[in-house]
Amino acid sequence: MEGLSFFVGVIGNIVSVLVFLSPIGTFWRVIKHRSTEEFESLPYICTLLNSSLWTYYGITKPGEILVATVNGFGIVVEAVYVTLFLIYAPKGMRAKTAILVGILDVGLLAVAIAVTQLAMNRDVRIDAIGFMGAALNIIMYASPLAAMKTVVTTKSVEYMPFFLSFTLFLNGGIWAFYAVLVHDLFLGVPNGTGFILGIAQLVLYAIYRNAKPTTNTTFDVLEEGCSQHEHLIPSSHQFIT
Repeated sequence: MEGLSFFVGVIGNIVSVLVFLSPIGTFWRVIKHRSTEEFESLPYICTLLNSSLWTYYGITKPGEILVATVNGFGIVVEAVYVTLFLIYAPKGMRAKTAILVGILDVGLLAVAIAVTQLAMNRDVRIDAIGFMGAALNIIMYASPLAAMKTVVTTKSVEYMPFFLSFTLFLNGGIWAFYAVLVHDLFLGVPNGTGFILGIAQLVLYAIYRNAKPTTNTTFDVLEEGCSQHEHLIPSSHQFIT
């Protein structure tokens, strides 16, 4: 069973790396245009916090080295994305990004580490970190619901790419299976949620991939859908483990 869980965890790491790297096209565009345009930095900032918490969890809990390694990689990737926002974002967005990074990725993370290290024993510390990571994961896994609403409204899957939906489905399923093998509730609940939402997205894709887009959809709705799609691209790698 230990060998199987390690094998599944390695596969999960590979899929998670692909999800972490999925926004590369977006940031190549940012570098090329020397502007973040209308992209939002919050999903990347939250993913950086998420990866940091899960790396801390993987380091703290015995036997979870695979969780720590993949999310350690996620920290590096997300830090690069956030740095590009700080370089290329308009002045207002740059200030907003810096403030959020200070509050969430530095302040909140520092408080979480300090409290769990100084005020809790190891077992309670592991549970506390796992609870925080699972709660953030569930929130992030729920974010594609906006894109799913747009698909139903416009009867078009343009704003919900198949590859993104498939990798979310695959990532959630693999890590949920890994969680069952190692009996880890904190990994299982959020990734089980992601797996179910991934199935829902694939079902929507199958229903609407050949559907005729709604002709009376307003430009505002389409613009909103596009914005959501662009903002959600990072939120996939977003929910690693």
